[in-house]
Amino acid sequence: MTELARGRGRGATGRVVSFDAAVGLGEVESSTGERYLFHCIEIADGTRDVAVGVEVEFDLLHKFGRAEASNIRS
Repeated sequence: MTELARGRGRGATGRVVSFDAAVGLGEVESSTGERYLFHCIEIADGTRDVAVGVEVEFDLLHKFGRAEASNIRS
């Protein structure tokens, strides 16, 4: 199954605008101004932590009727 068939889109850029390490949830704002939620397991380097304000690249994962940031890379 291809990534697109699983609901993944590639190539978005933006910055982390919020992240709560205690619960593992955050939000990325894309370069076009759209905001996407993410869970810490989607941070690509495996650290499960990211600083607010960091510029990132990410993919979009469509699930449960909405797009979320995934495969987040700084």
